Amino acid sequence: MVKVLTLNTHSWIEANPLKKLVDLAEHILKEEYDIICLQEINQVMSGEVATDLSLYQALPNTPAIHQEHYALLLTHYLKKKGLDYYWSWAYNHIGYDFYHEGVAILSREPIEVSDILLSDTDDEKDYHTRRALLAKTKLKGKAVTIVSMHLSWFNKGFQAEWQRLEKELLTLNSPLLLMGDFNNPTDQEGYQMILESPLKLQDSHKVARQVYGDHSIKADIDGWENNQKAYKVDHLFSSKDFSINSSKITFDGSLAPVVSDHYGLSVDLDWIHN
Repeated sequence: MVKVLTLNTHSWIEANPLKKLVDLAEHILKEEYDIICLQEINQVMSGEVATDLSLYQALPNTPAIHQEHYALLLTHYLKKKGLDYYWSWAYNHIGYDFYHEGVAILSREPIEVSDILLSDTDDEKDYHTRRALLAKTKLKGKAVTIVSMHLSWFNKGFQAEWQRLEKELLTLNSPLLLMGDFNNPTDQEGYQMILESPLKLQDSHKVARQVYGDHSIKADIDGWENNQKAYKVDHLFSSKDFSINSSKITFDGSLAPVVSDHYGLSVDLDWIHN
């Protein structure tokens, strides 16, 4: 069985962020995920450059990793506890006028990384700037492409972003695991675009033999101001090379402590053997 996790961490914007980082790390230590996709992974723009970048896979034209980079501190904590992850980070834009913000992937196996500019704009000062992070790796000895992303809302950039991503992924001829904050709720227009894609993807939460939880955000949070409903906008879409055993909302205060304004999604899956 392969275990994967996706979470929009909200990073340093959270109250008591260091405690929540430790809570996240302790959960990872317990579950020993094979793949982790994280969004809103931030660092202070004015921070000091880090020198200990064990197992970090850098992308061209990405800002230097600073000492308080959220994923760096997370991987250091895990390493000290005996759990090593290869990792990478794709820079999206300046967040809250203070942070470099991007998306990350952590993998137990070595990774070959690249990124795709999804947005119409490529300006770090424009929050519409979005990149997907791709990692080619192996799960149980078989090649797979992992994608971590934080997409825009429907009619606010999503359609163009998805079409660019879809076009690139169609050229790969690879099994896919797409994880992240899609900002498009289950069964709504953007979500349907994904399921109708020629990539022939499946939603883990629709096909899993065991499902827990039905939403990953609720009420009024950043990006969903004045919202009064609960939605599932954090998803795992996979190619149909995989059988999904379980798909569970986590970090909801039940299976794991709340660490962000989003809940996470934990999925157990395996290859379908032909």
